[in-house]
Amino acid sequence: MKAKTIFIIIITALLTTFLVVNSDAVEFSFIVGEPVSVSKLIVIGICVLIGFIIGFIVGRPRKTVSTYDTEIEKGYAGNTENKSSLSDEDRDYIS
Repeated sequence: MKAKTIFIIIITALLTTFLVVNSDAVEFSFIVGEPVSVSKLIVIGICVLIGFIIGFIVGRPRKTVSTYDTEIEKGYAGNTENKSSLSDEDRDYIS
């Protein structure tokens, strides 16, 4: 097994144990209204779930925009005008 897989299994086991140990009821106060008696298991589980969702949204890769595609559409890629303006030294370096 890979180290990453073992690490994930250990973290999952620790989180599960933590949630099971903290299953007693507590009074949870919302911003408005009266306190409600809720299990710690539910409160911690919801907080972990919200954390994973926020972490996924923030950490996902951004869509990259390539300007190369627009240059091809405009016909710049086939333009040989820039190649003719190169010096002999530059041509030797490139090839």
